[in-house]
Amino acid sequence: MSRMALLALLSTLLALSAVRAEDPYLFFTWNVTYGTIAPLGVPQQAILINGQFPGPNINSTTNNNIVLNVFNNLDEPFLLTWNGIQQRKNSWQDGMPGTNCPIPPGTNYTYHFQVKDQIGSFFYFPSLGMHRAAGGFGGLRINSRLLIPVPFDDPADDYTVLIGDWYTKSHKVLAGILDAGRSIGNPAGVLMNGLSDDPPLFTMEAGKTYRYRICNVGLKLSLNFRIQGHLMKLVEMDGSHTVQNDYESLDVHVGQCLSVLVTANQEPKDYYMVASTRFTKYMRTATGVARYAGSKVPPSPELPAGPVGWAWSFNQWRSFRWNLTASAARPNPQGSYHYGSINITRTIKLASSVGLVNGKRRFGLNGVSHVDSPTPLKLAEYYGISGKVFKYDSIGDEPPASGASITVAPNVLNATYRDYIEIILENPERSIQCYHLDGYSFFAAG
Repeated sequence: MSRMALLALLSTLLALSAVRAEDPYLFFTWNVTYGTIAPLGVPQQAILINGQFPGPNINSTTNNNIVLNVFNNLDEPFLLTWNGIQQRKNSWQDGMPGTNCPIPPGTNYTYHFQVKDQIGSFFYFPSLGMHRAAGGFGGLRINSRLLIPVPFDDPADDYTVLIGDWYTKSHKVLAGILDAGRSIGNPAGVLMNGLSDDPPLFTMEAGKTYRYRICNVGLKLSLNFRIQGHLMKLVEMDGSHTVQNDYESLDVHVGQCLSVLVTANQEPKDYYMVASTRFTKYMRTATGVARYAGSKVPPSPELPAGPVGWAWSFNQWRSFRWNLTASAARPNPQGSYHYGSINITRTIKLASSVGLVNGKRRFGLNGVSHVDSPTPLKLAEYYGISGKVFKYDSIGDEPPASGASITVAPNVLNATYRDYIEIILENPERSIQCYHLDGYSFFAAG
């Protein structure tokens, strides 16, 4: 074979190998431990990841493979779930007790999943018991690939803001309160990136634009977020680009992530970021400082007022629109389906309720309070023993009559592959109820 022919063959082989090369890998090793923190001035036990509260940020890009080795150094089983990550082929890795066995104390487990065909702002959190009340959460971002156009210019920097209500009682005490038949009561305060006071959290240079990814990692309360003297341009929420509108403040509900652009176009000094409670008779507030580079001027002590009433929040939510012309993780429009043209084959109404079951305070959906089976549900299905572990459709597609008693059982609804299902969530209770729809990407339709 001539030298030229050999070089041509090698070039072809190299090109083929490049086409078939795997997507990039990101490797992490996390040690989960207890630690003592006092974000509200009261020393308490918390769950730390690599000694950090909140835990480390995961900064990834579309189609990255995440390999994360978690060592559980707690005295009880532990699991992490990846809020908003569509598991598709990796549903065994989603970190929920229905699909993953808990990580026993003193052992480790390696998660391996791919952030396939996704972009956006998310977070991870513990999925067992009341662990989320003790920490163990952190930010998870998926950046767009360079070849995919994004509907805004690259920001000067990218910041994660984790806000959430916080209890000063330990997660074990909170669980004991529920098991004694009582309510865990109101949170003691609100935290912003693990703090309740106003240290400088982020720095901005005058004239530049920054991206803030704001996630509500709390247990119970919706929060309003605002930045003193600055408008926020909403560009993405829960993994979908949005039509870009400016807001003075944004309601961020439990489990939700909103991504905004903020331009440093004010007098160069310090400005308060504020997170405060919504839909409550009491006010809890956390502040942090966004500092202009070189500033030695403290922020104004007059905090921007939050909105009042549920109608304001509802109207703001109605202003959120999916950006159907923007590319998503792939170079095609996100609006593959128009909601009005989807042939819905089933409607499921889920209503929450609360009551005592054998003296313990339990919450239910359509009259059933879910309990995890010793064998994860998906494993039971895989090995053909589901009939020995749980029963399908222990609830119906309609809520029972008001006042019906609550039973405790593994709560599994059966569905048909590729069906379009409309889910209606009803909350007859007097407090906010939030739902985590794991493993799917949703944009609320109504």
